[in-house]
Amino acid sequence: MSGLRAIFRGVSRERAHGLPSAWEGLARELPAIRLREMPGPPEDDIPSLSVPVEEWESQNFNFYDMDWRLDSLAERDFGPFAVDILGRPEELPRAAGEILTRCQRWMDRRNEASRSAVFDRVLAEHRDAHDLAKPLVRADYDHALDTWQWTFRLAPDADLAVQLAALFHDVERLASEADARVEHHAADYQVFKNDHAARGAELAEALLAWVGIDAGARERAAHLIAAHEHLPGPGDPDAAALSLLNDADALSFFSLNSGGYLDYFGPEATRRKVAYTLRRLRPEARRYLDGLRLRPTVAAAVAAELEALAA
Repeated sequence: MSGLRAIFRGVSRERAHGLPSAWEGLARELPAIRLREMPGPPEDDIPSLSVPVEEWESQNFNFYDMDWRLDSLAERDFGPFAVDILGRPEELPRAAGEILTRCQRWMDRRNEASRSAVFDRVLAEHRDAHDLAKPLVRADYDHALDTWQWTFRLAPDADLAVQLAALFHDVERLASEADARVEHHAADYQVFKNDHAARGAELAEALLAWVGIDAGARERAAHLIAAHEHLPGPGDPDAAALSLLNDADALSFFSLNSGGYLDYFGPEATRRKVAYTLRRLRPEARRYLDGLRLRPTVAAAVAAELEALAA
């Protein structure tokens, strides 16, 4: 049995020396996480979550329990913590990529645009806006953080407006779907999603103004939020940023939320959601789907829709 220790937050961002070549790709993909091989029990006292690969790959794996334990660990004192991935050497790299993608919302990766005191305030107000005792709100909060982190994997130099839009793109749900989802009752799903985006843009812009984000960044973030439920229109000067936001949102749905969606709405609604989401995901971003741990029903829906798109 071998292991990989992935340390989140409060650690040096310098690249670890002597990291075996098997981990180089993962280290580049998730540079805010410090990776260490574990030939034996950890030698530090960092609080940790252990994830055996055998359990992770089981059809009975409890994703909800893992997410709850991860969130509890990350929020205990908001200091460093570790995820220990245990398994055979030949299976560790693939499983580690899947597991750490599931956990990436807590790595707090930033760039020059978000490494500031005002962005710290944004994150604090964003968290305070969510009643995390409510399961659906908790899921939306985790999805928001995860979408934000996906923007860096897709575009490490993502600008401030894109990052703000990623965090607040679903803020409207705090008003309309905090206690129960209603999207499946919509007579026209696209109209429902467009209205959700427009109202969310208004809420986000007001909150960002209160926090102190400058007018240019918050107005552009609001534009991205308002438009994020459809593909960019011809001549949209923010087409690249909007596509980035859509890709990050879609990948977060698949990597983090798709199993919960399946349990809440059932297989048929999930197939429709998969089709809707894949059509918003650019072909070049679909390569990440191969590195995700999907529930079998979701994986089958993804495969069928990708085949249809390729036809």
